[in-house]
Amino acid sequence: MASGVKVSDDIHKAYTDIKKSKKYRYIIFHIKDDKEICIETYGDRDASYDDYLEHLSNVGPEQCRYGLYDFEYEHACQGTSDTKKQKLFLMSWCPDTAKIKKKMLYSSSFDALKHALEGVGKYIQATDMAEASYECVLEKCRSTDRS
Repeated sequence: MASGVKVSDDIHKAYTDIKKSKKYRYIIFHIKDDKEICIETYGDRDASYDDYLEHLSNVGPEQCRYGLYDFEYEHACQGTSDTKKQKLFLMSWCPDTAKIKKKMLYSSSFDALKHALEGVGKYIQATDMAEASYECVLEKCRSTDRS
């Protein structure tokens, strides 16, 4: 179900900056005037996951957002020591308290952003802070790792 919402041109450059250049830890996107997905803010490379969650909660209980995060975590294959892994994930943040029209717009526009950001490791939909928590995201990222 396409919403007709376009992806802003500057998103492709920002995606390269986070994926290849490791310039940012995260990027938050919003839908501007119900027509275009635009960048709202960047998180510096030394920003924490808590900073990312804080930004999502500070936009308000009725606001939806998309977030691209360069997630780092420890992973151990059987018989080996822990190694650091990185996985880019794209999150659709639509709180239960958001208006239905806004939730529908963000849900139907998510595919457009997915196609623009080729190579993202995981797609996550969160409706509350429990689903967006570090532990929940870590579990989802590890679910596709080899053990």
